[in-house]
Amino acid sequence: MPVALSDSFFHRDAQVLARDLLGKVIRHKVGELWLAARIIETEAYYCAEKGSHASLGYTEKRKALFLDGGHIYMYYARGGDSLNFSAEGPGNAVLIKSGFAWVDELSDANALARMQLNNPDASGNLRAPERLCAGQTLLCRALGLKVPEWDARRFDPDRLLVEDIGQRPERIIQTSRLGIPKGRDEHLMYRFVEADYARFCTRNPLRRGQVEGRDYLFIPQGN
Repeated sequence: MPVALSDSFFHRDAQVLARDLLGKVIRHKVGELWLAARIIETEAYYCAEKGSHASLGYTEKRKALFLDGGHIYMYYARGGDSLNFSAEGPGNAVLIKSGFAWVDELSDANALARMQLNNPDASGNLRAPERLCAGQTLLCRALGLKVPEWDARRFDPDRLLVEDIGQRPERIIQTSRLGIPKGRDEHLMYRFVEADYARFCTRNPLRRGQVEGRDYLFIPQGN
């Protein structure tokens, strides 16, 4: 059995949590298979800034955002499911923006094949493994995560967890979040990407035209 991260791991500042989740593996058990993805891109959100759902106020649908760190907040975006984890402080959370399909002894080639069947492309063809989780809704579709099943719940070590596999990113990229409407704190650099996987995330922060120091920063390991 995989070993889940403790609730206390999540009950920390949202930016700290967003950075420390990079390199961790989400595992979701579907039938007898543990579907898995390495977290490679996250976004931090705070109740006090306009980009967050929590800034719109408490509702029953958003209650997970106002619970202790380690609660699951799921919502629909762009026609698909999105996965978030509550952090320390009411209304603060981390969005799991994208991942990279993970294969090991527990989550084997059969699990990867199931993820590919879960998430075909628009033509019905199997996606390449590196593109299976390249976006928040693609990630959930590949892993079989659904809003009605997991929203406002805690992790279940027998079914859904986040595991430390002992790998830490050598470099992390810090940049602005994606999809934030103009005037809602779109400038805040609360998006974090594992540099070695940058080309597989939602939008590569190292793409042509981006300038270090203006559009993104590198955060060395250990900072």
